[in-house]
Order: sequence, then C-alpha cells, then structure tokens
Amino acid sequence: MKEQIFSTPPSRLTWNHLQDLPVNAEHNIRVDHPKASSPTSYSQPVKSVAARKEHQRRLAFVHILEKFSKQDIPGREHAIRYLQHKFRRNCKKNSLLNMAIALRFFLTWLQANGNVLEYIRHDDIEAFVEHEQDRGLSIRCVHGRLKMLYTFIGYLVERQVVDAGTLTKKIKIKLPESLPRAIDPEDLKVLFPCMQDIRDRAIFLMLLRTGMRIGELLDLRVSDINLVEKKVLIYEGEKNSRGRVVYFSDDAEQALRIWFGIRDPRQEMLFYGYKVALSYGAVYKRFCYCLEAAGLSHKGYTIHCLRHTYASELLNAGLRLEVLQQLLGHSSLEVTRQYARLTDRTRETEYFRAMTIIERGEINGHY
Repeated sequence: MKEQIFSTPPSRLTWNHLQDLPVNAEHNIRVDHPKASSPTSYSQPVKSVAARKEHQRRLAFVHILEKFSKQDIPGREHAIRYLQHKFRRNCKKNSLLNMAIALRFFLTWLQANGNVLEYIRHDDIEAFVEHEQDRGLSIRCVHGRLKMLYTFIGYLVERQVVDAGTLTKKIKIKLPESLPRAIDPEDLKVLFPCMQDIRDRAIFLMLLRTGMRIGELLDLRVSDINLVEKKVLIYEGEKNSRGRVVYFSDDAEQALRIWFGIRDPRQEMLFYGYKVALSYGAVYKRFCYCLEAAGLSHKGYTIHCLRHTYASELLNAGLRLEVLQQLLGHSSLEVTRQYARLTDRTRETEYFRAMTIIERGEINGHY
C-alpha cells in the first residue's frame, strides 16, 4: 500500500483526518514534518534520561543553596549541611525542594518567635504544626512537613546538636483514608472521542492503559517501546526508582502507531513539545482542554485520575491485587489495597444478596 501523505502540519493534524483512510492505513502514514529541514528546530538532548534527571537534580540543589545563602536565619548552617547530606544520599530533586521549603518555614518561624534551633523542645514542634494548620495548609501538607522536620531533628540528634528528648512522644497526625478518584466509565466514553489531537490521544490513552505516572511517560524514549509485544520498559520508577515493565492495549497501540507516523524521527523522546521540552504543566493544560471540550470540567478530574481508573478497571476485570501492585510500581501491597476498597465487587454482591433476603422478610430469630 502506498504511503498516505498529508500536507497538514503535525501540530494541526487531528484524529478526524484519519477517518476516511482504508483499514490499517493509519499504520503507514507519513507526514513531512514542518521543521525537518530547519537546523534551528528544537531537539531533545541525546543524553540518557538518568543523566538528564541528575543534571536537573544538581541544578535544583544549587538553587536551594543560593536561596539559603540569602536568608539570615538561625540554624541555616545546620540546614545546609543536612541538605548536603541528603543530596549525597541521592535524594530526588522534588524531595530536596520540599525539604528545603519545610526547613526554611520552620527556621523562619523559630526566628520570629525568638527560639533557637539548638534548644527546641516538643512544645515548639507542636506550636509550629498548629501555626501551619492556621495558615490553611492541607492536612497532608502539614503531615509531610512534620515528617521532614522530624528527619532533620533526628539528623541533629545524631550529631549531638539537639537534645534526644525532642524525639520522644512524637506528634502524630491522622490522615484521612480517602478513596482514589477514578473517572466514571460513561465520562470516559465522552472524553476520548473529543481528543482530536493525535499526540494528546496517544499520551492520555497510554496513561489510561498502562497506569504510568505522568513523569514516567514523559521520560520515555522511543527505544523503550515494544510495539510488537505491546510493552513499555520503565527503567526507573518516578517515586521509588524501581524499574518495571508495563503493557498496553490494542487501542493504545493504534494511537501510538499513528503518532509514530507523524512525529519527528529526529526526536529521541517518545513525546516531545513542538517548541520546548514537554512538561507536566503543558500536558495538564491539554488535559484540561480535553475535559472542557467534553463538557467534564466541572467533574474535577486530574491526569492522575487516569492511573486510578486503570487500577479500578483491572480489579473489576478480575486481576489479582499482587499483579496490580507490580504493574503500578507500588512498594507496598497496602498502597494497592486502597483500590480494592473502591472496586470490591464481592462485597457489593454479598450486600445486595443479604438485603434481598431482608426485604423478603425471610430472616428468622428475634433481637
């Protein structure tokens, strides 16, 4: 079959352009990329994902040190040494940034209240937690900052900077056990037909059918995809840095093949921006645009809901919890078990069976 050549630029080519093609013709699509002959067009760096992440981590750490150097707050030197310690232990970029924010807020609060880091006590930590709650921070954010603060204090206790008694009777914040938010099946039927941009459709179908985190998807190179076996090699997980293999369905394969037909072959990354590197913010905007086009903006869905939907649908289809744990890349089965609370069909079936007996008045005995 001859190649089908479109003159429409890839950034404007939509799913509707493919509707009149013969069966399987989309697998052979070729599009003349508008910037293929331009030496100044954006191209992803050739270095590996791991090298790129390490470079970003180092830049973030330099930025952290610069911010601390500009603030004259008590305990700054201890905070810097602690962050250097965490950096040497290969702490991730986002974790370093969150730790730096938590420590700056805590040390600034100590300064405002006339306290000294070396003499902090249990009451000081409790007062700081109350202060963060009064500022309107979510309970999960306060819990995260408290956890980081105790790790920092533990580091100071080991170096005999702070009294060990500070760590006795730690403050515990009970977190709500909310259910994961999945997208309603009826909403999915409306959402994906509204995705006319080929890159958008490929991105969001891959998220829905593989359960990958958005960061993991954006780190994928073309060489990480096996179209024949319908699997993806994730060499480093987004949260726990553990590699894993995930798989995708026929509809995701079709969307990928169409994207391969129009993407710039010079690009190393599977998905890329047309002018700058594709970021989470850019993908989030595209997802919001698709939600608006489908009339679902009021539902409050996020990109991460696609991962929740993936897990919920697989459990409903009978996939074992242990297998889902491996596919999602969870370190603990307890984290995966939250989806069982959302999708336990056995519990639902048993409830309605028992309720039917009750409504018929077929229960014997007195209470």
